[in-house]
Amino acid sequence: MVVPAYNEGEGIRSFHDSLLMPALRQLKDILAVSGENPYEIVYVNDGSTDTTLEKLQSIAETASYIKVVNLSRNFGKEVATTAGIEAASGQGVLIMDADGQHPPACIERFVDLWQKGHQVIVGVRSNDAGGFIKTQGSKLFYRVLNSISDQQTVPRSTDFRLLDREVVDAFLRFDERNRITRGLIDWLGFQREYVEFAAPDRLAGEATYSLRKLVGLALNSFITMSTKPLFAFGYLGLLITLLAALTGGVIILQQFLLGDPMGWDISGSAMVGILVTFLVGLLLVAQGMLAVYLSHIYVQAQGRPLYAVDRSSSRNLYESKDV
Repeated sequence: MVVPAYNEGEGIRSFHDSLLMPALRQLKDILAVSGENPYEIVYVNDGSTDTTLEKLQSIAETASYIKVVNLSRNFGKEVATTAGIEAASGQGVLIMDADGQHPPACIERFVDLWQKGHQVIVGVRSNDAGGFIKTQGSKLFYRVLNSISDQQTVPRSTDFRLLDREVVDAFLRFDERNRITRGLIDWLGFQREYVEFAAPDRLAGEATYSLRKLVGLALNSFITMSTKPLFAFGYLGLLITLLAALTGGVIILQQFLLGDPMGWDISGSAMVGILVTFLVGLLLVAQGMLAVYLSHIYVQAQGRPLYAVDRSSSRNLYESKDV
């Protein structure tokens, strides 16, 4: 279990004692493991300014399988999640929020699908995320993201997901600083399944993601998961150039070559405006050409692995090699 937490001091104890632990106690029977606990819990304190760290340390003193990773400052949820995944040692890593909106009662369904061979199990909200603005914004976000990205993302999918160790090892090869965890996991592929859940209200406190942060996260997602926005002005420039050239050609033919039989009487300032529009279009086309080169530099700078191998379904390659 990887649970990033930021200023969850009011509800973290209730989350651990009343929600998480009752769900995890059932895992011994599900996993058919005797003796030690078949799980570990890695809490990541993302530079909280309230009592979150003190309460997590108190929780960790109750059992050796509970670990606390305390980041030196607030690095953001995506980095905190990555730190927790890197600290986890399980064959399966389940990520969930500490505010109670990812119900631990669903863990059994996640583990069951994992045991059946699915390597990525994604939690999908069945209810709206909040008010009208957040709900409609979420719909617009997924519509735009799926239109510009090569990987399709299921609407309302969340960070509440279970990753097989193979997926974790592949994920840890990413070294991008501006990262979107769910986007990188989707980029990797692997065999996946989805679990719908109704998100309850927060246990306590207010959501730490403001509308401004959500908009920033959306923009970062678009930039991280696709290079198509780079080409937007290039396409616009091409359209402007073609329309201006077509308009100019029609005016030259009609007014100068045919003697203005339709009586348009196009003024000189209008023709200058068309010429300026044509030149602006050329500038945007040139910017689009630069975007082509920038996109290649950007993809190279990301340093993503060229591919990810699913060793569990490969044959006669990894069985006898310690790689």
